[in-house]
Amino acid sequence: MWDYPRPPRLAPDSRSVRVLCDGTLIADSTQSVRVLETASPPTFYIPHSDIDTEYLLRAGENSHCEWKGAATYWTLRVRDREIADAAWSYEQPYPEFETIAGHLSFYPSKLECYVGDHRVEPQPGGFYGGWVTPEIVGPFKGEPGTGGW
Repeated sequence: MWDYPRPPRLAPDSRSVRVLCDGTLIADSTQSVRVLETASPPTFYIPHSDIDTEYLLRAGENSHCEWKGAATYWTLRVRDREIADAAWSYEQPYPEFETIAGHLSFYPSKLECYVGDHRVEPQPGGFYGGWVTPEIVGPFKGEPGTGGW
């Protein structure tokens, strides 16, 4: 991942990507898009068409990415459980990132995320949502003191 570019690069990924919450399947896709950015594990963006959106509520939170634009956050509600800011999207990303419009990424620190048969490890820290899989080698941005990388 240290050879990932800055600005980030988009990479279509046909591997099976699944997101679950307490055994409930939230997303299942073979059409995800990875965002590859220096110092971070990839984030996987899943198209709305492969997400069971009945569990999602738009949250009031937002943030801004210098590369992608304004992020929208999503709360997940499954049965009696509610997880604030479990996912995010770029509804109107900058032109270079239009490919991920209509896609969501989920925080593996809050949900069960899988790439193939491998359960994803979350990127360190609370802000970044990178998906650490066996082929990804750190160190990663996210630990204390790494924000300026």
